[in-house]
Amino acid sequence: MFPTEPTAVNSGFGALLKNRNFMLLWIGQLISQLADKVLLILMIDLLEKKYLTGNLSDGTGRFYLYMAFTLPAIFFGSAGGVIVDRMPKKLIMVGSDFVRGLLTLSIPFLPRQLGILLSMNFIISTVTQFFAPAEQAAIPLMVKRENLMAANALFGSTMMSALIVGYAVGKPILEWAEFINVDFGKELLVGGFYLLSAIIMLPIRFKEHRQTSVANPLNEFLQGFSYLKQNRLVWNAMLQIVALYCVFAALLELSIRLAAKLNLEQTDFSFFVAAAGVGMVLGAGILGHFGHRLHRQPLPLIGFIFMALALVMFIMTNNLFLVLGLCVFLGLGAALINVPMQTLIQQHTPPAMHGKVFGFQNHAINIALSAPLLITTKLVNALGLSIVLFGMSVTVAAIGFWTWQNTRKVLQDVI
Repeated sequence: MFPTEPTAVNSGFGALLKNRNFMLLWIGQLISQLADKVLLILMIDLLEKKYLTGNLSDGTGRFYLYMAFTLPAIFFGSAGGVIVDRMPKKLIMVGSDFVRGLLTLSIPFLPRQLGILLSMNFIISTVTQFFAPAEQAAIPLMVKRENLMAANALFGSTMMSALIVGYAVGKPILEWAEFINVDFGKELLVGGFYLLSAIIMLPIRFKEHRQTSVANPLNEFLQGFSYLKQNRLVWNAMLQIVALYCVFAALLELSIRLAAKLNLEQTDFSFFVAAAGVGMVLGAGILGHFGHRLHRQPLPLIGFIFMALALVMFIMTNNLFLVLGLCVFLGLGAALINVPMQTLIQQHTPPAMHGKVFGFQNHAINIALSAPLLITTKLVNALGLSIVLFGMSVTVAAIGFWTWQNTRKVLQDVI
């Protein structure tokens, strides 16, 4: 379907389109990401229609379901990275999709008990923790150094696209699947997505360095953490990415409050999240196409300033279209942080440390996506939406200037 290697030395998306291995990985992860989003909708649907007991409310059941999805990310996020350094990355990615596909397909044939559904969610989410660090570690092994910016831009934009599309069309897709088979058509569709992703990635070939010695997982985790603390450049880049995900996690709660402020239904908050996603896709596209011309610009600092301005402007407007435009602007700023910082981490992490570093990053991001939700809710209830938005704006700007001040002398030469 694609040539085995790039046939000419160029930069941007053009070189990636000629890289067969990278394109297979990209298409596979796109389908896998879509399956992840539709799976959550499927599990909620199964919970409410088939597994919810009479003594349990909808809200309590969904809480248990969310916990089953979230806890593995907190418990096993870093452990996945240790495994990635010691096993073939392709085997982990393909195996993760096969296992998740088979587990999803098995759900209709298991006893219809809430504990069974929660256990399946927990196991599937645990397997997912191995996919992300393996994927991130594989990208720099497939792509030339000068094309890493474009590669991360493409992955970042498609991940956000899968988030938007998955949650937007997940329910219609599952309703359509009922026509395939009323009893287990939905499970067949989602499980089929995972299996299709695994099959697409099977032909991938790349060389990699693997550790073969047996070590204590805790010691390896501490070794990865110690490396990050010593490597100021990578550590600061990861802090910026984690700060970015904290803002996006808080944006979910803030979007609900913004919807109420504009006299919209609470469920309309998804428009604001989708608009921010569009901004990230737009920013990633710009960086993927023109990144080689912008590599000496203070992109992360500009991104944090964009986000800070958008947050403070939310306080000053009650116009729906302007708020949507600000969300796009905020997403654009997020792309200017995420894409170059992820590229920097890949470029400056030794292959032997890829799994540990990306596993730790995955772990930190999962926590960053969870903790701010509760904190933001309590702060808004106590202080009000405007004060929280202003405080976040100041904090985001301060993080941008602080991280840039610490690393600007080296960042100018690597991004």
